[in-house]
Amino acid sequence: MDDPSHSPRAVEIAHAILNHGKPGACTFYRPEYKYILPVHKDFDTFDFTAVPALNKPKVLELARGDWIEQRANACFIGSPGTGKTHCAIALVLAACRQGQRVRFYTAAALVTRLEEAQKQYQLDRVLGQLDRTDLLICDELGYLSFSRAGAELLFQVFADRYERKSLLITSNLAFSDWGQVFQGERMTAALLDRLTHRCHIFEMNGESFRFRESMKSKKSKKGD
Repeated sequence: MDDPSHSPRAVEIAHAILNHGKPGACTFYRPEYKYILPVHKDFDTFDFTAVPALNKPKVLELARGDWIEQRANACFIGSPGTGKTHCAIALVLAACRQGQRVRFYTAAALVTRLEEAQKQYQLDRVLGQLDRTDLLICDELGYLSFSRAGAELLFQVFADRYERKSLLITSNLAFSDWGQVFQGERMTAALLDRLTHRCHIFEMNGESFRFRESMKSKKSKKGD
């Protein structure tokens, strides 16, 4: 199976991102920078006031990219709809502008990619592609369950990046519940020991942005 980041749509998105036009941004396309992003979101459209527990200065500091150079990790943990993916995408864009190699996957898509590669005897090639990535984003960890084999492959990817490359994870599960994903206390404990050793952790709990906007829309319609 071809790498999904080589698809025409991925190239189109990458080209749009790299030509975003902000001062200091990349203004050209280089084939090694390929992204698949669900949407294009930046920090200038993120409502930090809606998540008062989120440390805005610390989040914006990550956009400078020093943590990637230091091979550290970042985790955004919290309720659905609180902006975890928004923050992850904004950091992808920031890393892109700094010339970093970045790949963005949902957890389900990454596990599917790994399982298919293993079936086609191409796992080493895919692992090599991921290993050449400065920042790997795994979005929505915990929303869907995996097979035992899929969980072990995901563990391998995460563990291999320890102190070598950066990892950004978003999840609706507290760390104490990650055993649901990795299906075992020993594997979960081993992963968390590596992941959180040098990690920026942000808790994002509160009311869903989507729910709040939906309620505003309903109130507006009633007022018309």
